[in-house]
Amino acid sequence: MFYTPACKHTGVVMRCIIVDDDELSRLVIENFITQHNALELVGSCASAVEAANLLNQSPIDLVFLDIEMPVMSGMEFVRSLTKRPQIILVTAKEEYALEAFDVDVTDYLLKPVTYGRFLQAVQRAQRQARVSASTEHKNLSHVFVKSDGRLVKVEFDSIRWIEAQGDYVVIRTKDKRLIVHSTMKAIEEKLPSTLFARVHRSYIVSIDQIDGIEDTTILIDREVIPIGSSYRDNLLQRLNTI
Repeated sequence: MFYTPACKHTGVVMRCIIVDDDELSRLVIENFITQHNALELVGSCASAVEAANLLNQSPIDLVFLDIEMPVMSGMEFVRSLTKRPQIILVTAKEEYALEAFDVDVTDYLLKPVTYGRFLQAVQRAQRQARVSASTEHKNLSHVFVKSDGRLVKVEFDSIRWIEAQGDYVVIRTKDKRLIVHSTMKAIEEKLPSTLFARVHRSYIVSIDQIDGIEDTTILIDREVIPIGSSYRDNLLQRLNTI
């Protein structure tokens, strides 16, 4: 398993909560979320106070938030957050729009919300999540992997290639061979795409470590690694060629 320190939850599926004192409005958004494969509904809250408690208990990526609520308004709730997930405001009144974007919300939906408009807002949130994840990867120089019952720090620039072997992957570095219980997809998501390329369903390589390419194979430190036909064009586009 791969671990990246000090990195917020940015999985493929976005974990969501709804905060609205209107039960019917909550049910509409709940129904929309259940129809979207990339969203997971973690909680549906009738007040901002209830939502604040939930945020302290579980990592949340996206909040669908009403503005006018008793005890604590939606805007007060947003301003109270020190670690803020993405916020999509859902309200019946347009006059809050300017104030909403002053606090940097992801989107602003007017009730009654259609599924098409909901989908646009979610796609915007997904784009922002990808940008955030990419920035975090660029700021990291390493990952921790669990191998032989312990966590091992692996510097990105030491990795030569990664190979799938059944339910495990083998990470080949300059001086180590680490066996990790993981999938290639899970590992690919943790590696910075600027440094690594998937070249085969069973191989990920460090672009800087490539010594040469010939037809359907890559040479890295005298080791021959296959290139899958569906990966070849993307790899060649990413190389600095003349």
